[in-house]
Amino acid sequence: MDVIPAIDLLGGQCVRLTQGDYARSEIFSTDPLRMAQAWVNHGATRLHIVDLDGARTGVPAHRDVIRAIIERLGILVQVGGGMRRRETIAELLTTGADRVIVGTVAVQQPDVLRQWCDEFPGKIWVSVDARGGQVAVEGWQKTTGIPMEALVADWVRWGVAGLIYTDIERDGTLTGPDLEGLRQLLGQVSVPVVASGGVGSMTDLLSLLALEPLGLAGVIIGKALYTGDIDLKHALQAVGPGRWQDVPLEGGTIYA
Repeated sequence: MDVIPAIDLLGGQCVRLTQGDYARSEIFSTDPLRMAQAWVNHGATRLHIVDLDGARTGVPAHRDVIRAIIERLGILVQVGGGMRRRETIAELLTTGADRVIVGTVAVQQPDVLRQWCDEFPGKIWVSVDARGGQVAVEGWQKTTGIPMEALVADWVRWGVAGLIYTDIERDGTLTGPDLEGLRQLLGQVSVPVVASGGVGSMTDLLSLLALEPLGLAGVIIGKALYTGDIDLKHALQAVGPGRWQDVPLEGGTIYA
């Protein structure tokens, strides 16, 4: 199971939101490239980068920063936020992004998603962002009223490479992941699923590890890494070959 540090970009800075609320953003670094380098130095093998400005407006605002991270660090990167044009996806994949994460288009323009899955096989992931069990779009600012179960079967049939499941109400709260929602999703699909939102402790991480046999392929951790509630090296050891028996449960703050 991958442990994937999150780098959320807003106004050129590395931030964390609480429950997707742009008015409740907390700045953790003014230098996203340096922050990315810090996670690589602590053992990260993949980064999750979201252009929050792009997610809200539909127009990516951090292409240069994302390109610099990919080209200079040589790490696997999955990118989301404002992925609503074919040209944007093609540019990112040419730059070296490993995965492109689509959200709003998957819900509002399903035919476009289907075309992208055909054109970029194995590269298109869909972000299943749920609030109260209903899918949200446009940077989590709009709830559609559509249950996620009504959408994911089509996405999988069309060839999405994987799904990222986020319970918006838990995101940035450190209150624990939505284990029941994850179990339901894992029972419905045959593609890899990555969990996101609410992870606040090593105990939460180990509870997710128990879902690995069901198809959970990874976990995205944001705020807990930045506050030091989880230490990345310990987290990687916890999901590695030696598992968690000898892993310290205390964290360690990372500054960048």
